[in-house]
Amino acid sequence: MSRTKPLLSACLIVFGALFCLLYPMLLIWPSGWAWHPGSPAANDYFMMICFIYITLGIFMIRAAKDPDAHASLIWFVIWSSVAHALVMAWESFRTPMMMGHLTGDVPALVIIAGVLAFLMKRQPAPHPAAI
Repeated sequence: MSRTKPLLSACLIVFGALFCLLYPMLLIWPSGWAWHPGSPAANDYFMMICFIYITLGIFMIRAAKDPDAHASLIWFVIWSSVAHALVMAWESFRTPMMMGHLTGDVPALVIIAGVLAFLMKRQPAPHPAAI
């Protein structure tokens, strides 16, 4: 077993739990997490993306039991987080009311992607017999 596997599992649980707590974070600090003004429930898109992240968080927590078996899910989390962070950074500079994202979801997603990518790169390649 890799020495970083327990750390990867712990990070999947912590980050997955944070994804599951997206809705309360949106209520507490909307300028750093919300994508529109007003109540979170006032926008259908907002609720859709919120529940997509909650679902992803649940699967991240489940993947923590065996990260090797869920490598494609973990890489999806990494690359989708990078893509989301890039889009939100662009929108933050393009639209002044979105500047809060530069201190909210943009750095959070970059940190999550960076930590998970680092830990995934530290995992040994699966043995051919295990495939």
